[in-house]
Amino acid sequence: MTVFPARRAVPAARALPAPPSGPSGTLETVRPTPLDWARRRRAEREARRVEAAGARALNQLDHLGPSWHVIDFPRADHSTHPLDLDRAARDDRASFLAIGPSGLFAVTIADHGRARVMIAGDVVQINGKRPTYVAEARRDAKRASKALSTAVGHAIPVTPVLTFVGSGVISVYGLPKECLVATHRELDRLLVAGGSRISAATAEKLSQVAQAPSTWLNGPYRSAADYRWYDGGRTAADKRAGHR
Repeated sequence: MTVFPARRAVPAARALPAPPSGPSGTLETVRPTPLDWARRRRAEREARRVEAAGARALNQLDHLGPSWHVIDFPRADHSTHPLDLDRAARDDRASFLAIGPSGLFAVTIADHGRARVMIAGDVVQINGKRPTYVAEARRDAKRASKALSTAVGHAIPVTPVLTFVGSGVISVYGLPKECLVATHRELDRLLVAGGSRISAATAEKLSQVAQAPSTWLNGPYRSAADYRWYDGGRTAADKRAGHR
């Protein structure tokens, strides 16, 4: 199994404003406030927890063989707005694309720790809260399918897989539609349960397409100069006035 690229334990730091300069033009050292220090420590701790959860899921795929490939792809819900309060909750989950003979799977990892998980269709409840895990898994799979289909030129189906990592009890009262659900211990068996749908060579080619950064970028927009607003060199002044 090939894994591309390697995950980082701590996310890249965001761009910070330039520190203020003193009266003489020298830069003054900006000391973080206790609140900033606590936030940074919490972000680092959450990043390590997400890294550990993703690693536990990836370890289950190590023995699938060289015909399987794991690619880290950008999430569909990344936002750059500074007041996006829901982004921190969404970033608590790792995600990757698994490609093998059974097909393509967008795997979303949810770390529930020791908390009990209750699943009833599309509803997931943990500690009295109902995160939109199923909807996010479907959205990630849909975006991956659209990006790969555009790059290849053919429809590439991607199956969403919601994987729970933790030691808490999971109670299932009904599985969601069009989304697979499993624990990290069952992830490898779930992926190979579909049998052989594509060849190893096709899986290799699709993994190369998924690794290309251009696959996940939006296509170029058509310039306004390429549009012909009027035929035969006519202008807006040549348009006949309408009469009632």
